[in-house]
Amino acid sequence: MYDNAVDLSLNTKHFIEKYGRTKTMSAYTLGCKVNQYETEAISELFKQSGYTIVDFNSAADVYVINTCTVTNMSDRKSRQIIRRAKKTNPNAVIVVTGCYAQTAPDDVLGIDGVNLIIGTKDRKDIVGIVEKLSKEDKVSKVGNIMDTHTFEQLNVNEYTDRTRAYIKIQEGCSQFCTYCIIPYARGPVRSRDFDDIIKEIKALAYKGFSEIVLAGIHVASYCSGDKTLSDLLIAADKIDGIKRIRLSSIEPMTLDTSFINKIKDCSKLCHHFHISLQSGCDSVLKRMNRKYDTTEYKQIVCGLRDVFPNCAITTDIMVGFPGETEKEFQETVDFVTKINFADAHIFQYSPRKGTPAAKMKEKVPPEVKEARSKIIAEIIKESRLKFLKDFIGKEVEVLFEQPFKDDFFEGKTSNYITVIAPTDEDLSGQFKKVLLESVEDSIVRGIIRE
Repeated sequence: MYDNAVDLSLNTKHFIEKYGRTKTMSAYTLGCKVNQYETEAISELFKQSGYTIVDFNSAADVYVINTCTVTNMSDRKSRQIIRRAKKTNPNAVIVVTGCYAQTAPDDVLGIDGVNLIIGTKDRKDIVGIVEKLSKEDKVSKVGNIMDTHTFEQLNVNEYTDRTRAYIKIQEGCSQFCTYCIIPYARGPVRSRDFDDIIKEIKALAYKGFSEIVLAGIHVASYCSGDKTLSDLLIAADKIDGIKRIRLSSIEPMTLDTSFINKIKDCSKLCHHFHISLQSGCDSVLKRMNRKYDTTEYKQIVCGLRDVFPNCAITTDIMVGFPGETEKEFQETVDFVTKINFADAHIFQYSPRKGTPAAKMKEKVPPEVKEARSKIIAEIIKESRLKFLKDFIGKEVEVLFEQPFKDDFFEGKTSNYITVIAPTDEDLSGQFKKVLLESVEDSIVRGIIRE
């Protein structure tokens, strides 16, 4: 741990002369794939300015915490990480960015040790701002995100994950679901330039990445000039070197017959579609201000399965939305059972200050939300096991990523099944044919065939 605060305003050469080392920076990401991308980009800005990037558990001159605010638990975790950084090096400059910083700047600035909050825009200037700070400063650079209409370019040229690269293609959301704080945290929809995305994908392919993930706050709304998401997928599919293209979470109504027909011949598109459901009850969906009903959702799922027979359909399900009755919950149970999801993220409703749902009076008691989440979890556990067992005895292609344990290596199929296989080789970044043999705790075990 460093004994004294350092003068970050010194240029790199003078800093090394004075302290005998380079300036250090460490970052921590909470939340979604977009946050992961932005943290990589922010770290790269510091690296380009002469900083050495160190592990978050190490003493650093600057800590950047990229926060999430999708639930109360996210806020709590963000606060814990901020305090952890300050404890690791009390003399460090603490920077808080991301959605929690954007929506609750006064709360964040009130946390002991926070020097700078910068929200979800103007991150490209972060290094220059930091180098004017001392450990006594408390500065807010959070602006009005709702009047932001241009995409902030934050590029990533180096990734810590050498197998999969995230590409942020879009920012903001204009859906305003009644429970969701994200439109207020991220602002209106803005899309990245089409040609710039294609350029980055080609650069990633040149650097040896096999898989890319197209990420955004509301990916379905991507639009650059006359180019839409389907155009982007078709163009990316033609780029040599890239072998897999994944979509992050996508809204149901995007995946209509026209969209599916446009992308069905994209040979590199991963057959895994994370389609947010939230509720399997039409009256609850209406109160949520979701833009579909269960009939439309089921049609979309059936359409995908007709074109991509082995695709994985995963989802998000919320229980305990204000006013959710036993009858309404049972409708969700019946619908979720009928759809047979490959997996799901299950959330208990968490009121977010400033959203319409937070003002709804008919609250569901915590113990009821807990019981309902367990019921849905059991249904998903059964449907996931069924989905995985359907692949036993089949040969699939696996992109291996990292060691598992006991001489096993772990990887993913195109439809996002986690596979482990015995080997004494380092298979990082390699594609192998694997014969799937058994299912163990939502992981499939197989034997490498080539």
